[in-house]
Amino acid sequence: MLKGTNAKIAFIAVFALLAFFGSQINFSRLVGAENQFFTLFQFFGPIAGAFLGTVLGALSMIVSQAAANILTGKEFSVINIARLLPMVFGAAYFGYFYKKGNWRDASIIVPLLAIAAFVLHPVGRTVWFYALFWTIPLIAKLFSNRLFFRSLGATFTAHAVGGAIWIYTVPMTAEQWIALIPVVTYERGLFALGITFSYIVFNTVLHKMEIAWKTGALKTEANYAISKKLFQLS
Repeated sequence: MLKGTNAKIAFIAVFALLAFFGSQINFSRLVGAENQFFTLFQFFGPIAGAFLGTVLGALSMIVSQAAANILTGKEFSVINIARLLPMVFGAAYFGYFYKKGNWRDASIIVPLLAIAAFVLHPVGRTVWFYALFWTIPLIAKLFSNRLFFRSLGATFTAHAVGGAIWIYTVPMTAEQWIALIPVVTYERGLFALGITFSYIVFNTVLHKMEIAWKTGALKTEANYAISKKLFQLS
């Protein structure tokens, strides 16, 4: 029977394994860099923050992605290292979506800082409207009892961090950024749906485990566990 720390370690191990396999399945190519892809991992990565909390959720992200890079022989370039950060912040947003106080405020500050960093860049200044995507995590806070908006805020928080890093590390023209707008809308919508679905599945399994074993280690939400109330997501 799993208890306390052991339950967390088991979850991190299982999550890291799923993250490794998910990161090997490419979904779409990143514009501006060779051999860089969004993967299946984007469809479930941020949920770790909900079950483990921000610190352990972020740690599980870093460990799983670093391990994936090592096992697949990816070099630890600036881009590959920087790509670890967006999902960490996405997990933090997802995990602290309902929280009050400093952590809740911090999850709002991150996309605001990303917007500022983007528009301060010479190219970003000419396509400032692209950064309006990153107001979505702020707007999503108004729908705190809706899982889909929580997922949407998380994936766009990750996008905000990634976009702010990308504009300073990967040379791209204003036209390329503009061309990305419909692509981002499509991809992030799918990622949000994937995060929503994967959270329900993981939450259902872990919630039933917590009821049976009472480890008290993992945070679950009864109203998002699959039951007779499957479609009552409020």
